[in-house]
Amino acid sequence: MTEVAGPVAKRILVTGGTGLVGKAIEKVVADGEGRPDETWIFVSSRDADLMSAAETKALFEQHKPTHVIHLAAMVGGLFKNIRYNLDFWRRNIHINDNVLHSAYETGVQKVVSCLSTCIFPDKTTYPIDESMIHNGPPHNSNFGYSYAKRMIDVQNRGYFEQHGCRFTAVIPTNVFGPYDNFNIEDGHVLPGLIHKVYLAKQTGSALTIWGTGKPRRQFIYSLDLARLFLWVLREYDEVEPIILSVGEEDEVSIKEAAEAIVEAMDFKGELLFDTTKADGQFKKTASNAKLRRYLPSFQFTPFRQAVKETCAWFSANYANARK
Repeated sequence: MTEVAGPVAKRILVTGGTGLVGKAIEKVVADGEGRPDETWIFVSSRDADLMSAAETKALFEQHKPTHVIHLAAMVGGLFKNIRYNLDFWRRNIHINDNVLHSAYETGVQKVVSCLSTCIFPDKTTYPIDESMIHNGPPHNSNFGYSYAKRMIDVQNRGYFEQHGCRFTAVIPTNVFGPYDNFNIEDGHVLPGLIHKVYLAKQTGSALTIWGTGKPRRQFIYSLDLARLFLWVLREYDEVEPIILSVGEEDEVSIKEAAEAIVEAMDFKGELLFDTTKADGQFKKTASNAKLRRYLPSFQFTPFRQAVKETCAWFSANYANARK
């Protein structure tokens, strides 16, 4: 656990504080985006088991937060989701219910939870927007995680209608950056590819990409997302969720993402596509129109620059990176 102190007015507890987004928020706060009236408390699973109601409540009573950014979750890539849909459902339902109820019981003023674009219906029109979350079942490959995350939106509405709580949620598109999980089997596509390119470069072998490379995704750099989280915590007053994403025009294919990594890591080998592996959803194009209405001039880090910074971090921290 780390604590960054100032004159105490807001005490902001960040669950999942040592993960990809938690570390990005910690860096952005440390680099000058924090405010003197904010005390930031970053906690991880070592500080409390959030699947336990008693441990979660004890954590809240210990730190007495006024605000919460809720990032903690059981997460994984496509193939881990396919294998463990029940585990993803049960663990995340317990975590989310414990965090939101402890926040309510201890008088937290605001909670910002983190959802995912995978919660949207599989059969839908594009671009998807905030009004479409509950319009149909999510993709079958990760229904456990998706439904558990959807229930945060349901609970937020319930706590607001019954108790007046300011609990809301953000929906980022595919997040990547330093401190990601670079595990090839269980991680998400971009960090998995970065690890694969790193290893292929070390061994002088070809780079094998799972699937056709044709699916398209909107990637958001974790440090950009961190800055947007601070804005949501301080300024965004709706209970309805908000999509945090680059624009539709910034969507890239998996093949294009792989090529950006290859360029960033100066990989000279061959690129192969293993089409026996599943592609997952072809696209999940999300509209950031609501975000742009609030923040028309927000500057996102260009994709290739963000990839280059992430690859450099992974190479420099290879021994200790999650993989």
